[in-house]
Amino acid sequence: MDALLYILIFGFLMSLIAWIGITTLAIKEKALEKLLLILVAFSAGALLGGAFLHLIPESIEESGDGLGMMIWVLIGFAIFFLLEQFLRWQHSHRIPMEQRKEREPVGVLILLADGIHNFIGGLAIASSFMVSFEVGLITWIAAAAHEIPQELGDFGILLNSGWKKRKALLANFLSALTIIPGGIITYFLSANLDTLFLLPFAAGNFIYIAASDLIPEIKHGKKDYGESVFTRLGHFVAFIVGIIFILAIRLVFG
Repeated sequence: MDALLYILIFGFLMSLIAWIGITTLAIKEKALEKLLLILVAFSAGALLGGAFLHLIPESIEESGDGLGMMIWVLIGFAIFFLLEQFLRWQHSHRIPMEQRKEREPVGVLILLADGIHNFIGGLAIASSFMVSFEVGLITWIAAAAHEIPQELGDFGILLNSGWKKRKALLANFLSALTIIPGGIITYFLSANLDTLFLLPFAAGNFIYIAASDLIPEIKHGKKDYGESVFTRLGHFVAFIVGIIFILAIRLVFG
């Protein structure tokens, strides 16, 4: 199957994750918050596993240029740090269900930031599929593990900003669709440009998200829901499971 078809199919599947926000309406807020912290810990492990066990080794193996690829990892990390200085990229994965009467700018800003985030994700996923289906699949799974708690949190933020449920779901979905043009652009650029650098670039993105957004969110969440040994252990186990999950997929498909 042509790489472009894989890019379109898996890009659309990633966009569909935005609709998971509707599940928050059937779960009690306190229970959902606890579940989210487990998901966040798992996605942090999956992103770090995807970066260190998949994207970085794959890019070095394909290019044979270890130093060059590690520089691109740092560039990917730095670009996300730069974007966070201008957009409220780092946001809570919590579900504030109390609605306000008027929309706040933060709602629009979240959608804008996520649109850029997903566009860059499209670049990374497409470049992975350009290497092989197996490489693309592992990258997609690692990214999808992060999208679930992120989209749940985004939906809650939009509701808290005064958005109606249907409009919030639709806006979140439209923002997620930016992953597709990102993938298409990468595919056509690859005809005249070696897009392999996007693999370590994506690894830098994954590392930044896990280290600056997800792990601090877990540490902050424990203050609200208790810091018992079982709570800390549960989050750590979920984190390790995320890493092992990516390692297992890498061993099976790599």
